[in-house]
Amino acid sequence: MSAAAAPPTRRPRAVRHRRTAAALILTLLAALLTALGPALPARAATAGNAASVTRAGDTFTVRTSSAAAARIVVARADVFRIWLSPDGSFTDDPAGSDLATTTSFGTVGATLTDAGAYWRIGTPAISLRINKKPLTFALYRADDTTLVWAESQPTSWSAGRTTQYLGRAADEQFYGTGLHLGEWALRDRTVPVAVSNKWTEGTNASPAPFYMSTNGYGVMRNTWAPGSYDFRAPTALSHDEKRFDAWYFAGNSLKDVLDGYTDVTGKPFLAPMWGLELGNADCFNASNPNYQGDHNRARHQTTPDVVGYAADARAADMPSGWILPNDGYGCGYTALPSTVAALNEKGFRTGLWTSTGLSGIDQEVGTAGSRAVKTDVAWIGSGYKYAFDGVKQAVAGIEDNSDARRFVWTVDGWAGTQRNAVVWTGDTSGTWDAMRWHVPSIAGAGLSGLNYASGDIDGIFGGSPQTYVRDLQWKAFTPAFMTMSGWGATNPSAGYQDKQPWRFAEPYASINRKYLQLKMRLMPYLYTMGRTANETGVPSTRALVLEYPDDPVARGNATSGEFMAGDSFLVAPVVSDTAVRNGIYLPAGSWTDYWSGKVYQGPGWLDGYSAPLDTLPLFVRQGAVVPMWPQMNYTGEKAVSTLTYDVYPRGDSTFSLYEDDGLTRAYQNGAYARQRVDVHAPAAGRGDAVISVGAADGSYTGKAAARGYEFTVHSATAPTSVSVGGAPLPALAGKAAYDSASSGWYYDPADRAGVLWIKAGSRSEAFTVTAAGITAAPGTPVGTRSAPIPQTGWKVVTADSQETAGENGAAANAIDGDPATIWHTKWSGGAAPLPHEIQIDLGARYAVDGLGYLPRQDGGVNGRIGRYEVYVSDSTTAWGSPVATGSFADTAAAQQASFTAASGRYLRLRVLSEAGGRGSWTSAAEITATGAKAPPGAATG
Repeated sequence: MSAAAAPPTRRPRAVRHRRTAAALILTLLAALLTALGPALPARAATAGNAASVTRAGDTFTVRTSSAAAARIVVARADVFRIWLSPDGSFTDDPAGSDLATTTSFGTVGATLTDAGAYWRIGTPAISLRINKKPLTFALYRADDTTLVWAESQPTSWSAGRTTQYLGRAADEQFYGTGLHLGEWALRDRTVPVAVSNKWTEGTNASPAPFYMSTNGYGVMRNTWAPGSYDFRAPTALSHDEKRFDAWYFAGNSLKDVLDGYTDVTGKPFLAPMWGLELGNADCFNASNPNYQGDHNRARHQTTPDVVGYAADARAADMPSGWILPNDGYGCGYTALPSTVAALNEKGFRTGLWTSTGLSGIDQEVGTAGSRAVKTDVAWIGSGYKYAFDGVKQAVAGIEDNSDARRFVWTVDGWAGTQRNAVVWTGDTSGTWDAMRWHVPSIAGAGLSGLNYASGDIDGIFGGSPQTYVRDLQWKAFTPAFMTMSGWGATNPSAGYQDKQPWRFAEPYASINRKYLQLKMRLMPYLYTMGRTANETGVPSTRALVLEYPDDPVARGNATSGEFMAGDSFLVAPVVSDTAVRNGIYLPAGSWTDYWSGKVYQGPGWLDGYSAPLDTLPLFVRQGAVVPMWPQMNYTGEKAVSTLTYDVYPRGDSTFSLYEDDGLTRAYQNGAYARQRVDVHAPAAGRGDAVISVGAADGSYTGKAAARGYEFTVHSATAPTSVSVGGAPLPALAGKAAYDSASSGWYYDPADRAGVLWIKAGSRSEAFTVTAAGITAAPGTPVGTRSAPIPQTGWKVVTADSQETAGENGAAANAIDGDPATIWHTKWSGGAAPLPHEIQIDLGARYAVDGLGYLPRQDGGVNGRIGRYEVYVSDSTTAWGSPVATGSFADTAAAQQASFTAASGRYLRLRVLSEAGGRGSWTSAAEITATGAKAPPGAATG
């Protein structure tokens, strides 16, 4: 076949060189089955009509006109289970108590009412209708009027698949499905809930049979069977089994839903404090003949060689906290007890990375002192219950042999994994494009209750100094992060060795240090966020929709390239080779640039933000109170003799600091302390800031009887006075005087647009700091952008070429809202020559100011658009001059053409070249546009 006639190319699947043969075969089989896709249900059956309902306490059983029956268990006013059995028995429960660990919360006292066409089960939170003809279910709020969800047709099943169909609200958005690789807003997407071990965009690295909706509910299918969730209208939610079993969680917010979901499936575990520090995994016993990697790597010949790397980190003043001197893939280990002891002396905890199992875990933990486990794909790569049980075994190995907390890393997690392990994105490469989709992947994992989600810094393969620095910057604001040394090239580019942050040339090493040091200073804040997740299910790394659920921009993927680190920091990573960050969305309120102190006023978009390589775009929410440690390289290196609160006073705000011993499980028995800080300050302009610091209530091993307190208060002007407990503090002449004083204050107008530094002295009880006459700086309004133009009214007027015979596609695939479908120009029997074009009727007149282009997402590269022209007109016969010209990059990433708004009903994209120069093709997964409604014009098709 000639190149000109070649079909669109597919991206080759990377084969992990160190996987065992058996695991490789298993993975390839799974990939093949996934590629083929599940078969459509053959002769699907339904339950028929509901015939009767009986109850036993809060359990209700519905018999039908067929053999099928349904059981509804109301576990709590806002939590219930629907179990539909095709044969009418309720004995087939393969998940047992693995996924739903808590299924009873006490007597609910649900009511049952016969309303004629349906039975109604009522609680103070919900009203569940059981429609009789045919049997379907619908959930309402307690008012029995506000619809939450409704089945659009009966649940159906065949021998190999069961599907529930739900209607979809006009503006309803969906989230979840585990560690989904890519954007986290799932409306109009079809998402695999299945293990594939592909670790590419669009797959699920750790799938979870859970999703939630902006309508105020979540669902977990109580199953180990793989599935697929189609979030088009109506939604079609399938699993490969002949049974239906689902837990439902109702709530007034997404946070409520996560709380309910994790009440049933288990709260996210609380990692040891050192688990938030940088970790590293590598083989340091490469001389072992069984090792599958390079046997001659310098300084990696026997396990104790790792101590030299630890010494290097400390000599470089580079914070890091734990190391996995790999025992998997034939590496093994030598002298483990002495190695663990030597690493402990340097402030490192030790764990092991296993590819075969945990036969030595009792000795490794109980005798040698290992404290972490990484369960790798060669062992648990088949996923589902097998992987889940492997993680449980690792947890037991740590907690049954020590007083330590679980700290396990795993691939192929499932619902409930949040209570046991960190999940990560698998074997990825250090590229800008991989970084782009990692940001929403890790933020989106929290929308399934996965508090600890990560990806190897700069991937496991490839990479560059620039991608490493950028990737480490933003991952320092996630709870757990790790480097993977030893599998890629030892020196892929100048100044870049082993993916260790201290083995870089300048300026890269210094930038790495800057962000690692910042994370250590923020440890009390991030640790508190981890405890919040442990208590509520709300993750530390938050998609913006969790904090701003009513903001229509925050609800969708327009903000998938940024996230909230806890409740105070907005992080907008730079994921391309640029020094300017565009498209940062700041929700309503005031936001302070962490580096410059400049204040911005949202909502809106910040473009042109200066972000040289050492600058991560980072913004602090108004009213934030951020606890900070003194600088140290690892937890416990020095006593926290002084705790700093970094305060951004604006209106009323509060923060509750959580503290415990950071190591053991004693906190589960009440060994912890909390300190509440309340701030009352002017919402705008000048006034007094009153900071009320409560006592650190509670007790734990290592808690200090008293400690010093420092405050950095952001103010546009110097205060008129500062007092503690009503007693005035002395004003000091400057930083030198401040540094040498035990108490006092000074104001530095050059420090981040104005910072008031306060030392309040050593305190053991509650106290109040008053800074009189501070000023909340007015924020610079950020720019507004037009909204995405809804595609619901769009039609293709014409497309000059399309391949229909070979791909059964059509140009309408480019505007159907589904990135899995594509428009591709003719390639079989000879390609149609360039230029190509598509003309779209927008359905109404708009002032159009942007065109979005999503290249094909199926792994192929042919047809990516290169040079283009964009036209907007009221007529398809008189287009006039192009409103935009340019070139799109040869990448799978979504791209945008922005231009001065032009009004019209019709949009024309004219493609002049193919980005990769591979041929005369054009392809597109999605073409979108932004704009605002325009007054009627003289449209003339």
